[in-house]
Amino acid sequence: MTVDEEARLSALHSYGVLDRPRPRELDDLTRLATSVFGTPMSAVSLVDRDRQWYAGNTGLAGSESPRGISFCAVTADARRQLVVPDARADERFHGYANVVGDPYIRFYAGSPLIDDDGHALGALCVVDDRPGDVGDRQREALDTLARQATGHLSLIRSRVMLTELGDELARVTQREEDLIATISHELRTPVTAIQGYLELLTDDERFAAFGKLVEPIHRNGERLVGMVDHLLNGTRPADVPLVLHRAPVELHVIATAAAHACRPAAEQRGIDLVVEPPTQAAAVRVDVTRLTQAVRQLIRNGILFTPPGGTVTVRTVVAPVPTVEVTDTGVGVPPDELPHVFQRFYRGRHSRAQAVPGVGLGLHIAQETATAHGGRVTLSSSPAGTTARLTLP
Repeated sequence: MTVDEEARLSALHSYGVLDRPRPRELDDLTRLATSVFGTPMSAVSLVDRDRQWYAGNTGLAGSESPRGISFCAVTADARRQLVVPDARADERFHGYANVVGDPYIRFYAGSPLIDDDGHALGALCVVDDRPGDVGDRQREALDTLARQATGHLSLIRSRVMLTELGDELARVTQREEDLIATISHELRTPVTAIQGYLELLTDDERFAAFGKLVEPIHRNGERLVGMVDHLLNGTRPADVPLVLHRAPVELHVIATAAAHACRPAAEQRGIDLVVEPPTQAAAVRVDVTRLTQAVRQLIRNGILFTPPGGTVTVRTVVAPVPTVEVTDTGVGVPPDELPHVFQRFYRGRHSRAQAVPGVGLGLHIAQETATAHGGRVTLSSSPAGTTARLTLP
């Protein structure tokens, strides 16, 4: 067997049609073919190693027949249309078992199924037990039907590939979630123990002289715990709803609390963090802790992507809906990255080039929190800066 034939067979099997229930659209195509040509039989025949498989069939018995007596195999090998007016008078076919016996083929007309990669998969054919012939217009129709059959096969393969890809993505996502959950647990347990011992040391007067050493350890331990919580919040499985404990609060209070938590980072980077006074009160009923965390993520993003000397401005807006806006004078988000910024673990070019700290979960967490409240987060950006808007119902 030639290399080309092996490649053709590999392509044929990639369509996922052999030895499976016939696709309805291919059966419909063969019924159309019998109607157009006035024949009792038609098939979309796929030529395998030793057989032809009827992926579409009208009037032919069984689901396959040997390749050695396949008119469609000859059509596929020749890669051009084949018309046999009377098989009994054709020395290539007069001895075939399906000519001398059932279904007593006399007339055959078929066009090859050539896929986009140039592989001849088989043929679409019409068959009669009486001699016949076709005119030019019918020959064109036969080629058109063959192209339609090839198109349907490509769509079927695409559906199969998408299903397999979806299954694989689901498996990868589950493995990712399992890994993160394991790592988070393994990190949190020892860090919590370390934090506990550090608190004992802080309370013991005998170790007061070591306070300067204990404090940075304690601070970095809290930072590590915060990172673990950040990972857990950002990698919550999609089928697990976010539980909200709602309470009435002024939206400006949320914005102010989030900005207060981010102020040390802004001062450290030389960023002017401004919280504008509200022009109108906006009372909302939200999960205060989660929404403050979401706004904090937006402010933190603005700080991280703004050069020293820049400004991050936080304001609350009432109309048309309650909104927290965070505007920075930073580097902006490239247009081609905007559709992806809310994906988990997504880090754009600026993040990588400037070694911005973080794992790419901040905007994802903010979006999930907003969505759980019935709102959403949107970003608009230019080279002069970015505005993030968290809107609520």
